[in-house]
Amino acid sequence: MKVTLELIKKLPKAELHCHLDGSPRIATLIDLAEKQKNKLPTMDPDELHKILSVGENLGTLEDYIHRFDITLSVMQTPEALTRCAYELAEDCHNDGVRYLEVRYSPILHTNHGMTLPESVTAVRQGLENARNDFGIKSGIIICGIRHIPPEVSLKLADLTVQFKNKGVVGFDLAGAEENFPAKHHQEAFSLILRNNINTTLHAGEAFGPESIHQAIHYCGAHRIGHGTRLLENPELMDFVNDHRIALEICLTSNVHTRSISSLKDHPFKYYFDRHLRVTLNTDNRLISNTTLSQEYLLAHKLYGLSMSNIRGIIINGFKSVFMHHEERRSMINDVLDELESNFGFEKRVIV
Repeated sequence: MKVTLELIKKLPKAELHCHLDGSPRIATLIDLAEKQKNKLPTMDPDELHKILSVGENLGTLEDYIHRFDITLSVMQTPEALTRCAYELAEDCHNDGVRYLEVRYSPILHTNHGMTLPESVTAVRQGLENARNDFGIKSGIIICGIRHIPPEVSLKLADLTVQFKNKGVVGFDLAGAEENFPAKHHQEAFSLILRNNINTTLHAGEAFGPESIHQAIHYCGAHRIGHGTRLLENPELMDFVNDHRIALEICLTSNVHTRSISSLKDHPFKYYFDRHLRVTLNTDNRLISNTTLSQEYLLAHKLYGLSMSNIRGIIINGFKSVFMHHEERRSMINDVLDELESNFGFEKRVIV
């Protein structure tokens, strides 16, 4: 079976690491700006796409982060968040995604007076509308921010508890890694864990394995966002593997943020060959100008993944979703049935 983009798009997939503010449609940003009488760098779609999508001109990490200031500027109302969440789910559905976890930090959407609960309710409404229209399942991950005072993370953790079982499935810590250790936000994660809520942290992306160590042992991470520098600590890597802590790998984004120097230097294949629970994700669909299917195709071309390998990574994704075990088990069985009936894969259990 020849691996093509068209084939991969048809495969059922789970997207676990996708930022709402890094994934809106260009046309939507322009339309929102016009309605809000807001100024963007340009109102020309092609020019705006060149500004917001990294492409071959990588620039600096600061350049990458600055792009979010532009998208966030028009995502400050409930209507904008509902629309962006709905459209993101629709775009993922069209890419063969069956389950989507959308992450964002509500505190970054309060510049024009929207409250934190209003923000979450708006995103949840957009995702629910998309599920009704397209059948795509989804959940929200609320992000604390490393470089914003830990008191804000605690406030966001409390918000997460408020919306537990009401659309929110997990809590994350994003933002600048270096000089902003995860352990400073331990109180927020303690609240999250005491309330039996799932956690994932950006770690080992812009700092070494110590960041991953803190994410796991101070903050109780059930998954790790990126984890590109995990291989620098073999003992910690064994712990991650032994405890099946999933890695949310974002190939294209890792080059754009300079987490790695080039895709050929990415540790993805190293992790895969050692049977770590690797998953593939987009991170920021607009900023990195990618889709989940494109990430799978990239992994196939760069690392020689077979269709059987791709199947294994797909199942890794569904095994790692933040949902109750019985619901997750049912979804995995549905995916296995689809892979067997539509694509000829043997329905077997993968450890």
